Amino acid sequence: MEDHGDVLPGTAPAGAASAEAGGTARRAADGGIERELHAAGAEWVAGVDEVGRGAWAGPVVVCAALAMPGPPAPPELPGRGGRPVRLTDSKLLTAAHRAAFAEVLPGWLAGYAIGESGPEEIDEVGMTEALRRAAHRALEALPYRPDAVILDGRHDFLGVPWRVRCVVGADRRSVTVAAASVLAKVHRDRLMAGLAPEHPAFGFDANAGYPSPEHRRALEELGPTPHHRLSWSYLDDLPRWRHLRKRRDPLAGSGQLTLL
Repeated sequence: MEDHGDVLPGTAPAGAASAEAGGTARRAADGGIERELHAAGAEWVAGVDEVGRGAWAGPVVVCAALAMPGPPAPPELPGRGGRPVRLTDSKLLTAAHRAAFAEVLPGWLAGYAIGESGPEEIDEVGMTEALRRAAHRALEALPYRPDAVILDGRHDFLGVPWRVRCVVGADRRSVTVAAASVLAKVHRDRLMAGLAPEHPAFGFDANAGYPSPEHRRALEELGPTPHHRLSWSYLDDLPRWRHLRKRRDPLAGSGQLTLL
């Protein structure tokens, strides 16, 4: 990957997207995209997915999941009526199935890594840059450097030096992105549940820091915790705590914050 100017065959240029027929309709991931990239010369292929982008509290978490060369068929779980539960986007799985997949996926993958960007960093640099930093941290922690990276959606938020293939619906189609989706979700949910005893009124074990009636009531009564993002617009709707809202000065660069 030293030559960053070219595009690996089978990957899309930055910002492009692949929308093969039937992509968004398929619910179970397979290794087709990974095998395409392997056939095009990528020895190591990683899928990247994130969770926590829209939360009021907690970090944004990115997982990078590295495929075995091949890759082998993804793991399945036993389901009702003898029908297997197949790996897919974490949002389509129950919490119990996510937890079960999180137990078996590390042994099936060549490796995976988690990257985080916390509330203070999100407030300082904005979500797009925070997401990019968290993704780079995850990718750089993998045991092998990926020759190609699969992202869900149309936008390449990674940039150089990574060779990226953007795929609409990748969390339902790519086994590595689906695996990253599950591992990121389970990791963040457990992290937020661990904060719940410290801040019981906020219901972090149930809402994982996302908007909910319970979360909003606690904010109105108690104000934000150290785990809340103070640049988020929810503070504009809380008169008692509006003075805590942080805004970046667009003329001073991404790192300068003001209290308005």
